[in-house]
Amino acid sequence: MPCLIIMTMRYSILIILLILINSCIPEKDYDINEVRKQEILKVEQDFVNMVAKDGISKAFLHFAADDAVLLRNDQLYLGKGAIKNMYSSLEKSNNISLTWHPDFVDVSSSGDLAYTYGEYLYTVTDQEGNVQQEKGIFHTVWKKQDDGEWRFVWD
Repeated sequence: MPCLIIMTMRYSILIILLILINSCIPEKDYDINEVRKQEILKVEQDFVNMVAKDGISKAFLHFAADDAVLLRNDQLYLGKGAIKNMYSSLEKSNNISLTWHPDFVDVSSSGDLAYTYGEYLYTVTDQEGNVQQEKGIFHTVWKKQDDGEWRFVWD
């Protein structure tokens, strides 16, 4: 009988150790990265939606980090103040639209930096109804802020 008790204890200890070891194994990186990529794709879609709803200026200011940098027409705009000044003439207008969709997204292994790129379409309709479209490629770098929100630091 004592042998049976000792064997039962050994099996119990072995099962407990296996459970503990299994619970200590980290999730696979690709699963975590996939979740993070989906998070960035949602932020991009929220950004696109806000541009459509509230206008380019308001959306870019909302999604910009305080130290964000924009590159437009071979000129850098450093910080939210410069971005606000640059976009001040682009308040919500039915004559202007901007849409884009990321074709690629990647997130750093630390989970605090990400980047996307893809195609954008900028459309302007003048007072006579003439439509001008500009197609191009965008590249955005995202940084997770201290409050957990993603903001772009480069666009």
